[in-house]
Amino acid sequence: MAQIRKGRWTARIEGDFVVFIIGARFDLRNPVRSLADLGGRMSLPQMLKYLMQHPEKGLLGYEQAGLTTTIQYWRSFEHLERFAKDEDDPHLAVWRNYWKRLGSSERTGIWHETFLVRAGEWEAIYGNMPPRGLAKATELIPLSEDTTARKRLRNLPD
Repeated sequence: MAQIRKGRWTARIEGDFVVFIIGARFDLRNPVRSLADLGGRMSLPQMLKYLMQHPEKGLLGYEQAGLTTTIQYWRSFEHLERFAKDEDDPHLAVWRNYWKRLGSSERTGIWHETFLVRAGEWEAIYGNMPPRGLAKATELIPLSEDTTARKRLRNLPD
């Protein structure tokens, strides 16, 4: 388990970034089939491992949110899009095979949401926590006692 950082902390990242949330819906009557539908038990873990080994691809980090959801932090939308469409990266074939296997079947589902985050238009606080979320993907730094959410959101008027 990661070391707990006592006190108040925040994440530090320069510039814009992207939050990409991806998840799956399993058929609980046949979870093994759902796992196969999604490309096998190693598809997403393999992609994430590959991306972490190739930082030039733009994935800053990720956080598992339960069994079926992953939150990813990307340097830019262009990085995310390039990875998704590149024939040489381990995503496109898995994506195409998913649609070939399932088509419009109700057996297994997937979803994702993409958020473009502009510099100064986000805030994060971690109290007595190990690095999590954005701070795990970037840098966890101490937070001064007198700061507020409004001050951390640099683009809000005072």
